[in-house]
Amino acid sequence: PYTMAEQNTTTRKGKALAADVLDTFKGGIRGTVIRPDEAGYDAARAIWNAMIDRRPRLIVRCAGAADVMRSLEFAREQGLAIAVRGGGHNIAGSALSDDGLVIGLSQMRTVRVDAVNKRAYVDPGATLADVDHETQAFGLAIPLGINSTTGIAGLTLGGGFGWASRKLGMTVDSLISADVVTADGRLVKASAKDNPDLFWAIRGGGGNFEFQLHLLGPQVHAGLVVFPLEQANAVFSKYRSFAEQLPDEMAVWAVLRKAPPLPFLPEQHHGKGIVVMALFHCGDPADAEKKTDEIRAFGKPIGEHVGRMPYTAWQQVLDPLLTPGARNYWKSHNFAKLSDDALAAIFQHAATLPSPHTEIAIAQLGGKISRVPTDSTAYSNRDMPFLMNVHGRWETAAEDDGCIAWARSLFDATAPFATGGVYVNFMTQDEHDRVRSAYRPEVWKRLVEAKGKWDPQNIFRTNQNIPPSE
Repeated sequence: PYTMAEQNTTTRKGKALAADVLDTFKGGIRGTVIRPDEAGYDAARAIWNAMIDRRPRLIVRCAGAADVMRSLEFAREQGLAIAVRGGGHNIAGSALSDDGLVIGLSQMRTVRVDAVNKRAYVDPGATLADVDHETQAFGLAIPLGINSTTGIAGLTLGGGFGWASRKLGMTVDSLISADVVTADGRLVKASAKDNPDLFWAIRGGGGNFEFQLHLLGPQVHAGLVVFPLEQANAVFSKYRSFAEQLPDEMAVWAVLRKAPPLPFLPEQHHGKGIVVMALFHCGDPADAEKKTDEIRAFGKPIGEHVGRMPYTAWQQVLDPLLTPGARNYWKSHNFAKLSDDALAAIFQHAATLPSPHTEIAIAQLGGKISRVPTDSTAYSNRDMPFLMNVHGRWETAAEDDGCIAWARSLFDATAPFATGGVYVNFMTQDEHDRVRSAYRPEVWKRLVEAKGKWDPQNIFRTNQNIPPSE
């Protein structure tokens, strides 16, 4: 709460900002500047993960690159910590900085498609749904993530993978160039020809993204085949060998959770443990049907929802289970293989899920991802065929301790069978000491060098931070 004496300045823990200084700053912004004592502040600071409760001193909803540059300049002048918000989905809450300034990009969501040259020009506040909406009108796509409300900027910065990545590669593999506002306030282009070290290091940032588009859709074969948790051993024994022989056009992810009340699942199974095979096929329909039959033969399914559907519909299929406002805590591992011991630990914890919203997701990677040279981008885990995300998700603060303890227990139990690597976009706010594990040693060294050149004062640090020097 703010007192009457504080209403002419904005302060919390740091030095007060004088009213005339704020007025001058606001006058130079085409977008909107929101202070803690103004209407809409709480809505503006709300992000996807309700576990994050930070109170920025100022939130700027930028209308263009000039607003981004001016906000950065002002934050440096006033000594304010800077956070950059795209879609606000980052699990660690890097979209917000306590007592700092948030450079908000959510009003910059234009997506322009050049169908002839297969290019998309995307503003940094665009969501995956924004991108798919425009590109699918031409039967084109970028390989994106699995929750359509995710922001394109943060996804790209971390590498980005989803249903089509085995066929089309990571999101960063389709990035051609980016307009980047650097730590010293300049707007520069990063591409293979322009500032290639910056392009290699970040594959994203503020400004516009230029992406290569690929032929995909508008119809794909996709869906869910569901087995009871009691069949997990049998299902996974067949899934492992099946996954090794899949063509790039197909990806099959496994999800262990409690059955939601979906209409294609018998009511007696609602709330009970299930194994979901989530399948995606963007190739020949006849082959897709054949492969689906093989999945059905993993066990005795209790229900399914599979068939031809719009690509955009499948991109949004998990949105109802991943709505904003819930409390989330993730732990993640990369696996070179799904060993018997790793699966035993996973099955044991799947039988004791702490909430009806919690799940264990195993993503199948490989395909084209693994054939891109490892030194072409900063993303380092191209040789990993499986990634596990322990997705703790619940509704009330009273459940925090139990759900977090469960997630950490599964993480610790499977650690001996994992590679030690991690996908940086899945790291929570308490894993700063694990950032280095997301990169190979030679990649880490290049990233530190790039950080030292482009951001020597570590201005951009409210993230899974890479220091400007060892």
